Amino acid sequence: MGTTAPLGRSGVRVGRVGLGTGPLGGLFSAVDDEQAADTLAAAWDAGIRYFDTAPHYGAGLAEERLGAFLAGRPRAEAVLSTKVGRLLRPATPAEARADAEGFEGAPDRVRVRDYSSEGVRRSLAESLERAGLDSFDVVLIHDPDAHWEPAVREAYPALARLREEGVVKAIGVGMNQCAMLSRFVAETDVDCVLVAGRYSLLDREAARDLLPRCAARGTGVLVGGVFNSGVLAAPSSGAHYNYAPVPERVLRRARRLAGRCAAHGVPLAAAALQFPLRHPAVTGVVVGARTAEEVARNAEHAATEVPDALWDELNEPDELNEPEELNELNEPEGEAGP
Repeated sequence: MGTTAPLGRSGVRVGRVGLGTGPLGGLFSAVDDEQAADTLAAAWDAGIRYFDTAPHYGAGLAEERLGAFLAGRPRAEAVLSTKVGRLLRPATPAEARADAEGFEGAPDRVRVRDYSSEGVRRSLAESLERAGLDSFDVVLIHDPDAHWEPAVREAYPALARLREEGVVKAIGVGMNQCAMLSRFVAETDVDCVLVAGRYSLLDREAARDLLPRCAARGTGVLVGGVFNSGVLAAPSSGAHYNYAPVPERVLRRARRLAGRCAAHGVPLAAAALQFPLRHPAVTGVVVGARTAEEVARNAEHAATEVPDALWDELNEPDELNEPEELNELNEPEGEAGP
């Protein structure tokens, strides 16, 4: 869990397995302060030193909890990323509930989209204040799906200036889609991308263009959503796929994959966690957890030996890797974000 790799050309090194803090912001169900602190402590004890967060996660709650935890640890040992594109503003309880976007137990705040230069600087300043930190190492433009022009014309140049000024060490973009990430890699000088849910055992879309483009440009790749919101961790009828209830045909596919893994004595979750790391363009994976027990399981899965024969079986073509199927299945995801 403590192995690191260079993040593109930035000079930053991140763990091959990092902790995503979306669940600690209450994604799908509320998490209390003690449980969040225990989860972060378990990650630290397991050797994890890369932590990814965002204002979006629990309307700032994840940033607050990560910062509180790090107050008792040597900051120089950790690599931290947060995101810009959503500013947080106080709200009534009713307004906050309407803007929850799948997060439970969050503060009474709403998200306001802002990809302007001023918005980027304000967002980073507010993230630092919420977390009680002096700096973030990596800052990503978050979910600019319907905001290409302001993201590329204002948010990216603002981050590039912050990188030049030494305020941040690396900049990039985090999204649930590949097409716009490929465009950012082609048209800007981002250090890295965080692609969520698009390079997994259920969805290989990133391998078509994004990963080869990043490899050619020397752009770092972080992969989130390795369990596609949970179905690849536990393929049950109550699971989520890309932030929504799992469709029956996807569940059947996940169960077939689980059967193949079981025949080799390997948990499906272990293969799902390790799969992205096999691609030479991938720097690391970002895996969310809401309990110390989940962190321990993830650490065990990261260390599980997966035989080549199983990888060969898991790489066999299947109907869910066809572009038209992917487009249809990924429609419900919306902008929950990596």
